[in-house]
Amino acid sequence: VENSLGSGVIVSPDGVIVTNHHVIKARGQAEIIVALADKREFPAKVILKDERTDLAVLRLEAPGTTFPYLEFEDSESLEVGDIVMAIGNPFGLDHTLTTGVISALGRSIKSINDRTIEGVIQTDAAINPGNSGGPLLNSAGQLIGVNTQIVSPSGAFAGIGFAVPVDIITRVVPQLIQFGKVIRPGLGISLIPDSIARRWGITGVPIAKIQPGGAADKAGLRSLEEGP
Repeated sequence: VENSLGSGVIVSPDGVIVTNHHVIKARGQAEIIVALADKREFPAKVILKDERTDLAVLRLEAPGTTFPYLEFEDSESLEVGDIVMAIGNPFGLDHTLTTGVISALGRSIKSINDRTIEGVIQTDAAINPGNSGGPLLNSAGQLIGVNTQIVSPSGAFAGIGFAVPVDIITRVVPQLIQFGKVIRPGLGISLIPDSIARRWGITGVPIAKIQPGGAADKAGLRSLEEGP
């Protein structure tokens, strides 16, 4: 049986865990066992996952058990140079803590799932394979992000790591739990590329297609193919 390792963070007393989508995806349909710092182990069930933000939500299968959990810090209070700590399972060395600083804020990265994640925290705290899904903490021990990936020619720590910030987590996770998906507003339109619009002498924003029943359709907008 092939095993894989990853990290996660408990965010509620009833055992809700946040981790990376790619950590869960790597597990496929295999059983998930969560090992806590006090050596207890519990099976966990995947509730839902959001590929766009590379986040997933699990719940420990332990009815009636109360778990220690991390409090969230407000992302708006973060500054470059703040001391941070990363906890994870690098190379199977469980509950490893590394320290560093916030190197940059508001980064945009391509996730392992080839989706763009905005507003990401960059840190030089050592993050290695197995750290994915683990917490990035401030000096007060509050959660400020979930470690998601590194930039490294060798695949190991090179001083550039990234974490999905807590403001994305606090927006995405409650929606996954309540609605089973992340609700993202959209107009329901596709646009004609600017180069083609200029060639046709069109000014403004030309609409190629409108999704039936979408916001644009309900507002009465029309596409070029429908005519005036």
